[in-house]
Amino acid sequence: MRDTIAQAMKQALKDKNQPALGTIRLIAAALKDRDIAARSQDKADGITDDEILAMLQTMIKQRHDSVSLYKKGGRDDLVASEKAEISIIQQFLPEPLSEAECDAALKMAIAATKAASVKDMGKVMAYLRGEYAGRMDFSIVSQLVKSRLMG
Repeated sequence: MRDTIAQAMKQALKDKNQPALGTIRLIAAALKDRDIAARSQDKADGITDDEILAMLQTMIKQRHDSVSLYKKGGRDDLVASEKAEISIIQQFLPEPLSEAECDAALKMAIAATKAASVKDMGKVMAYLRGEYAGRMDFSIVSQLVKSRLMG
C-alpha cells in the first residue's frame, strides 16, 4: 500500500495534477501520523495494510459527511471538491464486494464464528474486518449482521 501511495504521488507530480497531489499528500500525512503513533506501541514497521485500508475508509466517510453538510449550506463548490477527493481516495481501495458477495461473506462469517445471537456480533464483525478489510462498508454491514443475528 505504501508503495502504491508513493507511486501515485510521483505520478500526480509528473502530471501536475494538483487536486490529486493534494489529496495524496493528505493520505501520506495521515499515514505518517498513524505510523508515528504505532511506533510508540512497539510497532517498528508502522501500521499494517489492513489498518491503511481502514484509514482510507475513514477518510472517505469524513468526506461523505462533509458533502452532506456542504449541501445543506449551499456550498456546491466545496461539494464538488470533496467528491473529487473521495474518487481519488477510492483508487487506493480494493474493489468492493457486490451485494451477493457481501451476503455470502455474512453467512460464512456467522457460520465460522458459530454466532447464535446478537451477543456474538463482535466476533462476526472482527472476522469480517480481518477477512474483508477495505472491501466492505462496515457501518452498513454491522446493521445487516445485527438483523441476521436477531432472527
